[in-house]
Amino acid sequence: QVQPVESGGGLVRTGDSLRLSCAASGSSFRVYSMAWFRQVPGKEREFVAAIDLSGTETYYADFVKGRFTVSKEYAENTGYLQMYDLRADDTAVYYCAAFPPTYAIRSIPTLTAPGFGSWGQGTQVTVSS
Repeated sequence: QVQPVESGGGLVRTGDSLRLSCAASGSSFRVYSMAWFRQVPGKEREFVAAIDLSGTETYYADFVKGRFTVSKEYAENTGYLQMYDLRADDTAVYYCAAFPPTYAIRSIPTLTAPGFGSWGQGTQVTVSS
């Protein structure tokens, strides 16, 4: 079973860019869809972006509005979330998750309950104004 491991978080300023990485261990991202979620204290985890197992279909939350790009690099068995024009309200812990192709990519935003997918430990992104 795949185990995602996130990295790349940090402290940046408003308007900066940042790229998060999600390394897959135990299996290949070729057989999983990959998604990014984020969570702030006191709020529910929210969907950010997803990419299907083939890397040809992507799906984004409305608030992304072209600022974020999700991708996979199969040679590195790693997924990425490239974030541009970061804002203070993008501050959150960002989680990477892998889902089997059983789930349609557009159903992934609803799959935050335990038992759905394999989740990483998260990486903190803090955007200062």
